[in-house]
Amino acid sequence: MKKRKISLSTTHIILLSFLLVIILGAVLLSLPISSADGKALPFVDALFTATTSTCVTGLVVVPTVSAWSSFGHIVILCLIQIGGLGVITVLSGIMILMHRRIGMADRVLLQDSFNLNSLSGLVRFVKKVVLGTFVIEGIGALCYMTVFIPEFGIKGIWISVFTSVSAFCNAGIDIIADNSLCNYVLDPTVNIVTMMLIILGGIGFPVWWDVIGRVKHKGRKSLTLHSKIALTVTFILIATGAILIFIFEYSNPDTIGGFNIWEKIQASLFQSVTTRTAGFATVPQENLTNASSVLCLLLMFIGGSPVGTAGGIKTVTFAVLIASALASVRNREDTVLFNRKLTKQTVSKAVAVAVTSFVILFVSTLLLSYVTDADALDIMYETVSATATVGLTRDLTPYLDTVGKLIITATMYLGRVGPISLAVALNIKKKIPDLIKDPTEEISVG
Repeated sequence: MKKRKISLSTTHIILLSFLLVIILGAVLLSLPISSADGKALPFVDALFTATTSTCVTGLVVVPTVSAWSSFGHIVILCLIQIGGLGVITVLSGIMILMHRRIGMADRVLLQDSFNLNSLSGLVRFVKKVVLGTFVIEGIGALCYMTVFIPEFGIKGIWISVFTSVSAFCNAGIDIIADNSLCNYVLDPTVNIVTMMLIILGGIGFPVWWDVIGRVKHKGRKSLTLHSKIALTVTFILIATGAILIFIFEYSNPDTIGGFNIWEKIQASLFQSVTTRTAGFATVPQENLTNASSVLCLLLMFIGGSPVGTAGGIKTVTFAVLIASALASVRNREDTVLFNRKLTKQTVSKAVAVAVTSFVILFVSTLLLSYVTDADALDIMYETVSATATVGLTRDLTPYLDTVGKLIITATMYLGRVGPISLAVALNIKKKIPDLIKDPTEEISVG
């Protein structure tokens, strides 16, 4: 009898590669050598930590700084770096360093992992991404050292490197204190460096080269439509978020109420930036007003930009959805952004990403609400943070039971691998030939 050959699509390979890295990380973190006290932590905690690191989320069930040993911290940092760049990217980078040839199958994998539209120049793209990542993380670490070495001594070098990688990868995990960066809410260096790393990692790699190319050509080269949308939406969301948080928290004594104007602006701006899936906190999230918390839910769900280290449905997806809705309201057939018509496939993909993310969020919220009696806003904050791989919490994560931890673990994984990739991977039905068309019929909407 002829054996049936198992064929995996590129999307399945990407999903499995992340899963394998998570399992390997969980096994390493479950070893006694990974624990600060030499006693192995429960496997569910190791699995949760491996997932939140690989998925660059930042939610933690045990304090990172005190629960894990130096070996554990190294494992976590490696998982963050792999998760931020992507498993396929890291493996391809290693192959390039070893002067191994990148075949067509590998190029297709890279194309899917970066969600790009062309196979052209992929190897060069990977080289630039890896080099650019290490350069920016290195500069970030050097900047952090000006603060952390005077405070922690020689240990400040390791803390600086760890924080820089975590910030650039939008992971939000640190080894400084149990309260994230709350001790540095008034430190301009830590705030500015962290925000710049978050933005650079979350803006998307293609935008880097686009902006650099424009600078090289002294403004004569125009930005691509993708870059225009990503930069514009990012600026609008950060500015709007900072202004509204400043207003909502202005008199809140538990957050920024006791600060002067400059300090309030700094803290509000950081909160707006960190919701772009970074996960660092300079003010306790549970102390935010309800208005600020609801605003942060929206900012977290949108997230960063495509082909970067951030999560969420992405800025470009959000812009396409808004533009499509406006086109429908104005009774226009075409969706237009920056005087450019978008393809129907682009609009359909944006809808698919948003709907799939919402379904993941809804199911996660429903399940977590069933197993815990926490406040509804706290639960929503937790599940949105997990779905969009943000890492901010209203102090609910440490109190999750085993079932709650597994729910959030699954949510972080599904949020990281990408809603559209998940939808394709789970679609095992054969495609209907294009020659066969279903009949058309009008329905009432709205």
